[in-house]
Amino acid sequence: MAIRLIALDVDGTLLNTRWEVSPANCAAIAEATRRGIEIVLVTGRRYDFALPVAQQIDAPLTMIVNNGALVRTKEGQTLLRHLLPRETARRVLLATQPWREAAAVVFDRPKANQVMLETIDWEDSMRGGYYRRNREFLAEAKPLESCLCDDDPIQVMFSGSVASMREAERALRSVQFTDEFALAVTIYEKKDFSMIDLIHPAISKGATLAEWTASRGVARQEILAIGDNHNDLEMLSFAGVPVVMGNGVPELKERGWYVTRSNDDDGVAEAIERFALPEVAG
Repeated sequence: MAIRLIALDVDGTLLNTRWEVSPANCAAIAEATRRGIEIVLVTGRRYDFALPVAQQIDAPLTMIVNNGALVRTKEGQTLLRHLLPRETARRVLLATQPWREAAAVVFDRPKANQVMLETIDWEDSMRGGYYRRNREFLAEAKPLESCLCDDDPIQVMFSGSVASMREAERALRSVQFTDEFALAVTIYEKKDFSMIDLIHPAISKGATLAEWTASRGVARQEILAIGDNHNDLEMLSFAGVPVVMGNGVPELKERGWYVTRSNDDDGVAEAIERFALPEVAG
């Protein structure tokens, strides 16, 4: 079947290591759009953190953000939303006290107080860059669970070294209420950096992509999905044509799916040309 929709992860996939969408990737996306193929960015990023990436692409697109918690247009219209119950978020924070400095609670708010932390260290060697880039969206709450008074959050997020986050993941998977949430894990071994997004139990990148494409009348076999990390597994498993980046984690490469070039070698463009624009590849 012909490809009708392309689902693209952002970090490590669409973006190269200079945080750019390459001209080749832009050209392939533009050609796919010209032929009527829908483009969907599917990312763990918040909407406001993903929007500058979307704005590098001169084409209409839909954005599945926060690992599936929200679906929005490029213009900001909310199409789907799945929030995490605040009582679940509170129980998670109380169960993960040793990782409190690594924790944040993320809300669906216009701008201020989107990302709540107990303490913001602007000079943090691991997280400081993110803090500074997102300064207008951050605020402090002491203790952190005190921010859970009025509305349900999108997610609870943890970030830190790979070893620390593996310990946190083990702790989260051993609590008595694991049926109340889902975990989306992203690991960058070479950077010694990992993230854990704790979200509504019914969602993942793949589950929300399935929900969105069903509403669009797009069959699985008509979907090309491209990703690189652990949190892309469900999305790739759902898509009729799953593609793993050359820089992707070994666990995805071992599944027998097509492996394209790396994110620094226009792997997205190569995959789009091969599977969505076959006459270009030929």
